[in-house]
Order: sequence, then C-alpha cells, then structure tokens
Amino acid sequence: MNNRRSFIVGIKSLKLSIKEQNFLKEYKPWGIILFTRNIKNIKQAANLTNSIRKIFNDRNYPILVDQEGGRVNRLKNIILFDNLSSEFFGKKYISNNREFHFLYKLFIDKTSFLLKSIGVNINTVPVLDLKVKGASNIIGDRSFSKDTKIVSKIGDYSINYFHQNSIGTVIKHIPGHGLAKVDSHHYTPIVNKKIDYLIKKDFAAFRNKKAFFAMTAHIIFKQIDNINTVTHSKKLIKLIRNKIGFKNIIISDDLSMKSLKGNLRENTIKTFKAGCNLALHCNGNYNEMEIVGKNSPLIDNFILKKTSQFYKILR
Repeated sequence: MNNRRSFIVGIKSLKLSIKEQNFLKEYKPWGIILFTRNIKNIKQAANLTNSIRKIFNDRNYPILVDQEGGRVNRLKNIILFDNLSSEFFGKKYISNNREFHFLYKLFIDKTSFLLKSIGVNINTVPVLDLKVKGASNIIGDRSFSKDTKIVSKIGDYSINYFHQNSIGTVIKHIPGHGLAKVDSHHYTPIVNKKIDYLIKKDFAAFRNKKAFFAMTAHIIFKQIDNINTVTHSKKLIKLIRNKIGFKNIIISDDLSMKSLKGNLRENTIKTFKAGCNLALHCNGNYNEMEIVGKNSPLIDNFILKKTSQFYKILR
C-alpha cells in the first residue's frame, strides 16, 4: 500500500479502458469513486470493481460511491430510492421515533447489501449539513433537519449502521455546507456568519463523529479565512482538527468543481498544503486525472495507519 498516491479518481465508463488500466498501474491512486455512468447492473458493476482490485491485488482496495438515497442515487440503473431522502428520515425521526429506527436500519442494511454486491466499501454519507431557509437547494432534502442535534444524532446512527455492515462512511461537507446560497459545483459560496454562531450551529453537527473519512466543503467562511475555500484553507482544516475534533482522513470535495478558482495543478497542490489528506477528482477526464496524479504525494504514515483501521471493519 505504501506506493499509492494520495488521491481518489473517477473513471469514464462501465469498464476500465486500457488507458485507465495503465493509469492505475502508474499513478496508483489511494481509491476509486464510482458514479451512475459506471453502474449499469449488479453483474457489470461487480466485474468493474473486481478488475480494479486485481490491479492492486488488494481485496479491500477503497472503492467509493455517493449513495445517499433520494435524488442522489448512483444505483438508479439498479433500483430507485426516490422517496427515501435524508429529509424523509429526519421527519420520521420527529413524528414516529420507533418507526424511524426500524426503517432507517432497514434502509442502511439493504443499501449496504447492494453496495457490497457491486464491490463498493465506502459510502460518502451522511450529509451533516443543516437545512437552512433561503439557502441553495443543492443541499435541500439531502439534509436531515435544520436542527443541529437531530442532524448529529441521525449522523451517528448512519455511521454506526454502515460500519456494522462493513461499509466505511464519509461525513460531508465538513464543516458545513448548509448556509451556502449558491451551488459550489458552479460558483463559490461565501458565508459571512460569525465564528461563534458557526461553532454552535453548523459546525456542531460534525463533532465527535466516528467516521473514518470526512469530505470538505468548497465554501469560503469569510470571518475565518476570507480568501480560501475550506479545501484550501489551513485555518479551516486546523479548526476541523482542533475545534470540531475530527482526527481521521480528510478528503477534498471534487477538485473539478467550479467553486475553486485557479488551474487544476494549483488546486491539487493547495489542497495538500492546506492539510487535506486525499484529493478527489471525479469526472473521469484522463488529462485532468494525470494532472491530479502527478501532483499528489505518496500516502504518508498517517493515511497508512487510518486506512489500516478502516480495513479492520471490512469482512
């Protein structure tokens, strides 16, 4: 594992091209992330993940997916989860707590079974961003609630249930995307709230989480760092470590998102300089993948140690 590089990359289609196979052999990314474009049915997806793991000769090699339920459903070619959004479970938690526990565990058990059947071992959930009135609907029903305590509590259940099913989790978008008024896929959200407010509300939802991974928000929190998004901010990564207390692997959000200004090479280098452990690149564009690969360092002892801890829950 020592010779892998500190990045996660997407691929283009339903199977690895020769070019992609060579890329994986040469650059050795820490992990691969799948999207709907990579998943047609269970057999095809399992063949794809097997072919990736063969290259690395590692049955635990990290393969991620965004499988939230609701509208973020990368398995939609296999099954629909349209009504089972985080908002649905957040409302159920309030209206009928007993039913919530039964349904939420069932939802995660079945999701995990599907993920394992296609060879995925990390799900980029739970979304711990608060639902905020007047904010961009990029989060919207992907949030459990506007109440920090409810978001935090359901987040704990999510992490625990997935871990019981041998699936790693990625809390996102740390330290909180809820206040963003624009979609960071296209623009740079700027949040002007005071740090005391943020620590009590948005940031609090991420405290004391047992997830092995966290994904950053491409947001500028003006009162903390008025120049850099979280992904590129030493101050905010330090805050995530010290005030929020997240001690495991920090992954950047997708470096091809428009929120980040500057070119991809700079954006990759700045991600590591700020203190992120892994850089994420999703779109499967080969030339871009090479830029990220070339500018990502070899994994260090911290990533090695934390990855070994994650491997222990896999069976």
